[in-house]
Amino acid sequence: QVQLVESGGGSVQTGGSLRLSCAASGYTRSSNCMGWFRQAPGKERERVATIYTGGSTYYADSVKGRFTISQDNAKNTMYLEMNSLKPEDTAMYYCAAGTYCYPMDYWGKGTLVTISS
Repeated sequence: QVQLVESGGGSVQTGGSLRLSCAASGYTRSSNCMGWFRQAPGKERERVATIYTGGSTYYADSVKGRFTISQDNAKNTMYLEMNSLKPEDTAMYYCAAGTYCYPMDYWGKGTLVTISS
């Protein structure tokens, strides 16, 4: 089992920045892939970014060039640096981990990001 706890959400204005953190505990060695997903009200959950063992990354087109995913293996923590935030980035952001990037096996409870215009 892997436990994931997100932090760092909040409310900022358009153009602002936030850094989300995801602290992992438990049997983390089974999680080769970690990622961030988000779900806005009335919309389906979407994959934002993932990072695989070895460092390969994926970004949704909507966040490319603005968001950066990274991880600190020594701290068992993953980050999502979000810059140039837009109102359409408003959503609940979830951390996830898995043996593979799809499907993810473990999920956090989420952290809310609100961007005001």
